[in-house]
Amino acid sequence: MIFASLSTSYDIRHINITYVILIYFSPQLNNGENSLILPCEIAVKSVIPAIKAAIAKELVETYSLKQNQVAEILGISQSAVSKYTRQVRGHVIKIDDIEEIQPLVNGMINLLINGNPERAEFLTLFCQTCITIRKKGLMCQLCQKTEPKIEECGFCLTYNPLIK
Repeated sequence: MIFASLSTSYDIRHINITYVILIYFSPQLNNGENSLILPCEIAVKSVIPAIKAAIAKELVETYSLKQNQVAEILGISQSAVSKYTRQVRGHVIKIDDIEEIQPLVNGMINLLINGNPERAEFLTLFCQTCITIRKKGLMCQLCQKTEPKIEECGFCLTYNPLIK
């Protein structure tokens, strides 16, 4: 079944993922001025590659797909898949050991291998994965490196964009 679904040309880039830019004004800065920090900007460079790496690794190791097949499914190059599986890219944040992440990654993989996932369903799983990573505080150190004036923020630990 997996290989039959690969025959349909599917490219994750065509899902038109829209990243919500969360803006946080930190009042904790030295001179009282607010500084703009974008947690999603940190996520784009660390969390999203980590999620893609987890998906690529699982597709190669568990489903025995070739790197070029995984590249086609994810809409990335074969060399990107190679870097993900060799842990050259996508491992700034380590998510493999987080129990809550694996069911979400597996859900995304199931949608991808079964072909043409429902956009909203895939995005919901992807966003839930990102939120889980943020709530675990895995991005905090990266945000602090990006904006050294931030000592403690806690924004990602409590914010949930899926709750209205």
